[in-house]
Amino acid sequence: MRLSRALVSRALAVFAALPGLILAGSAHADAPRPWQVGLQQPATVVMEHINSFHNELLFIITAISIFVLALLIYVILRFNQRAHPVPSRTTHNSVVEVAWTVIPILILLSIVVPSFKLLYFQAQIPKSDMTLKVTGQTWAWTYDYPDSGDLTVQANVVDDKDLKPGQLRLLTTDDWPRVPVGAVVRVQITSNDVIHSWSIPSFGIKTDAVPGRLNETWFKVEQPGTYYGECSQLCGNGHGFMPIMVQAVSKADFDSWLVQEKKKAEADHAPAATQLAQNPTN
Repeated sequence: MRLSRALVSRALAVFAALPGLILAGSAHADAPRPWQVGLQQPATVVMEHINSFHNELLFIITAISIFVLALLIYVILRFNQRAHPVPSRTTHNSVVEVAWTVIPILILLSIVVPSFKLLYFQAQIPKSDMTLKVTGQTWAWTYDYPDSGDLTVQANVVDDKDLKPGQLRLLTTDDWPRVPVGAVVRVQITSNDVIHSWSIPSFGIKTDAVPGRLNETWFKVEQPGTYYGECSQLCGNGHGFMPIMVQAVSKADFDSWLVQEKKKAEADHAPAATQLAQNPTN
């Protein structure tokens, strides 16, 4: 009896803690989590629309599945040989035929209208505050800031042996682009060699990087944080080692980072310029 009460008490405690665990897991869903169910927490308004559309579709397909299952069970029970030994000779039923044609059309219309609206919202880039150019290559990402003195950030995957505590395996890069929170970022995506795909689930972005072509998309991060993604196009034996890591910071922190990166770039170019001056070519 005591054992039963203890088990019941423990089970009640677990069920009481489940909502808190679920909310705690979703509060930091900027990256995939173990045993995660559902999409990552939206970080942009585009992903919020995608998430809402996904939930609407989930209700629709669940209702359709339940209806078809109920219809199948009814037919099995009502029209089997034992319950219905003499089959009906009916070959046509106008009401049923019209219904099974009109109802699916209405269901598809209820899906296609919000789908087209979402596609249009994703494709129409609003007036941007900055531009981020993304270039895929085997097997890393290069980020350019054409609005900020052509600053360049090279992002490579961090090897397992170099990972620090808290860093995510195969998702952490040695350097990463920063963007200001609340800014509309126009993203230009291309490739230097083969087809890659720049994808960040919490941004609602998955755009191919095609050699010789410049694809565009956009995002506006609502909350500061670090967001992760991966190359989503099979591009070779290093495909699984092309993580994407973007950090959203405040405008002040972003401006400070830009100043530091420009100083670092100038310091890196200074020795090369000095050597060229000392050894001029004829």
